[in-house]
Amino acid sequence: MAPSKKVLLTGVSGFLGSHTTIQLLNRGYTVTGTLRRMDRGDSLREILARHTPHIDRLRFAEAELEDQEVWMKLMDGVDYVQHIASPFPRVLPEREEDLIIPARAGVLNVLKAAAAKQVKRVVMTSSSGAIVYGKDRADRSGTFDESDWTDVSKREDTTPYFRSKTIAEKAAWDFIANEGKGLELAVICPGAILGPVLEQDFGTSANIVIKTMDGSSPAIPRIGFDIVDVRSVADLQIRAMEAPEAANQRFIGSAGFLSFKAVADILREAYPDRRIPRMILPNFAVRLFARIDKTLQPILLDLGTERKVDNRKARNLLNWKPIPVKEAVLSCAESVIELNLV
Repeated sequence: MAPSKKVLLTGVSGFLGSHTTIQLLNRGYTVTGTLRRMDRGDSLREILARHTPHIDRLRFAEAELEDQEVWMKLMDGVDYVQHIASPFPRVLPEREEDLIIPARAGVLNVLKAAAAKQVKRVVMTSSSGAIVYGKDRADRSGTFDESDWTDVSKREDTTPYFRSKTIAEKAAWDFIANEGKGLELAVICPGAILGPVLEQDFGTSANIVIKTMDGSSPAIPRIGFDIVDVRSVADLQIRAMEAPEAANQRFIGSAGFLSFKAVADILREAYPDRRIPRMILPNFAVRLFARIDKTLQPILLDLGTERKVDNRKARNLLNWKPIPVKEAVLSCAESVIELNLV
């Protein structure tokens, strides 16, 4: 692979964006990473330089998702785009438009600019949340694959975040079908992303580990998620960028389903001196606590359900081998302890 290949990566300061940048640099690419504010640049460069000797091939550019002109400028000479940036709040917003509008506008601005400048392929990070929600009550537990979609009209089984990811991804596929001009798209739909946190501005999914370890949770909700290590998602993003057979395909990124209880059991075994909760919290109590702790609200849809996903397409088509879920949990725990987050 020629070292001159240039990748534009949106959301370089995010959990997945940082790890994908590290892997791209280590694989010989030149990366332009976008930031909402350039004042993050120096500290981020210092953090990333701890994990790659190739930091000289990284530059930063300031860009807002809804700024059409900046994407046209940034797309000059770009071979590939990793579109990872999307609003992901720890607390549900009062106005869902604050998520949906920038997510949809952002991906369309990126795709329009990429098509105009003859970029080869865009890899977009969506979410398993665009697959497994918006179901009738009887259909919420089960195993879903890339052919499934979240029905955003069923608001009782979706959140503003899941609606934003679904609407943005559908807009992307519609653009490719109608206006793509030969531009290739690949979409990654990861589950809850764990793995090593690089800085105190951590990925939202790390709350699964943090809330279990920090003493704030007296008991465990009866909830589970498909889990994936951030390093495995970064690897999948790049495989989907490089592999010819990934063009215009959708891939689920998951290493397996874990309940909160299973996460707690893994952490208790590794950290026997820490107060890791054992008791299962009744569903009604979780809903009650969520009125106080707003970070719990996004997980309420999963009470009493087991929404699982099938990762065989990524494994078979791209030879993707995700890091085991236990390692994803333990590496996340180790990192949040080192960063004094718990």
